[in-house]
Amino acid sequence: METFSLGGRPYITLTNLLKICGWSDSGGSAKHAVEEGLVTVDGQVELRKKCKLTAGQVVAFADQEVQISE
Repeated sequence: METFSLGGRPYITLTNLLKICGWSDSGGSAKHAVEEGLVTVDGQVELRKKCKLTAGQVVAFADQEVQISE
């Protein structure tokens, strides 16, 4: 499992995380993946594109996982 540091920010949006992790080529493809129900947050399908992710949460997409840290 990878780790993503918020770097002092309070949160990151789900679509931005998908782009930064390299799991999505663009914002449009990230939004599409979320809309299709392909992304989970803490084991639950997440359909909100602008979901605010905070430290401790785990995001999974296409057999990859990342844990958010402070």
